[in-house]
Amino acid sequence: MKTKKRILVAPLDWGIGHATRCIPIIKELINQNFEVIIAADERPMHLLSNEFPKLEIIRFSGYNIKYPTYLPMSISMLLKIPKILWNIKKENTLLNQIIRDYKIDGVISDNRFGLYTKKVPCVFITHQLQIQSPYFSNEIRELNYKYINRFDVCWVIDDEKNNLAGKLSKPEKLPKNTIYIGNQSRFEYQKTEKKYDFLAIVSGPEPQRTILEKGLIKALKDRNEKALIVLGKPEFDNTKEIGNLTIKSHLNAEDLNKIILSSELIICRPGYSTIMDLKKLGSKAFFIPTPGQTEQEYLAQKLSEKKICYFQNQHEFNFEKGLKECENYSGFIKSKKEVTDWHNLFSLF
Repeated sequence: MKTKKRILVAPLDWGIGHATRCIPIIKELINQNFEVIIAADERPMHLLSNEFPKLEIIRFSGYNIKYPTYLPMSISMLLKIPKILWNIKKENTLLNQIIRDYKIDGVISDNRFGLYTKKVPCVFITHQLQIQSPYFSNEIRELNYKYINRFDVCWVIDDEKNNLAGKLSKPEKLPKNTIYIGNQSRFEYQKTEKKYDFLAIVSGPEPQRTILEKGLIKALKDRNEKALIVLGKPEFDNTKEIGNLTIKSHLNAEDLNKIILSSELIICRPGYSTIMDLKKLGSKAFFIPTPGQTEQEYLAQKLSEKKICYFQNQHEFNFEKGLKECENYSGFIKSKKEVTDWHNLFSLF
């Protein structure tokens, strides 16, 4: 007999950032006596199963969006809209079946637009209300809001006053059901001795993830400084050493937390989940946006203008130049402890 309310948590499969920022939310659900079932696929599924080995996980197919190698990203995404809309309709149908089969009492969807229903309360998580696009930006925003407004509430992962995501999370017009829940990071600050000069974290959809991986290995493998590359492949457990460079397929949240704190400079994508983590820990970063991902390009430019973090475009990657330029940037100032009123937020269920 079921004694706890059962909440389905489902992150988008676009990289692993949507899954990593669900980790503190899942922990709070468990702390407040909810039973959590995870719905995910591919790397998000592997990551969350490693972090929560005792939780039940449903394999739930994602949107499987791949980045183009040659076609401009903006054009490619416009061409993929029919596929995305079909996936939204498909996952909406599957959701109703999961609710019935698993006796779900509430749904938390991180950027999966089809996970809404009238049967149980449904939450949509995002930081990107104003999607950056060189074409049809108003029409894209209206389509975005059309789906967001089908949920009972939209949790925006940002602080309403001390805004981190800029106009992404705080456009002039908001969905009617918006609640800001503050920055969410799976990490905690602790004093740690420095171990690595460079830590490179590889992430994002293919083929750009592998292109970045190869470029970073080439740049770091023959250096005198001590470096570590984390490949963002939670489905593997491999370690390789090339001189002073160590390459690991994956680190769990606890180990990655410690490694970031013990590294002088972090080289990574400026994904919003990563930015929240680095802000929480007060790290210094060298960003390489995923080519054509307008959100990352916007965030990298914004942080560069504030002289917080240096960035280079991937096709212009020059590590020596980047190291010199990073000296002129402050890095993040460690965040003060934020308190989210989870009890009130979870009262929806």
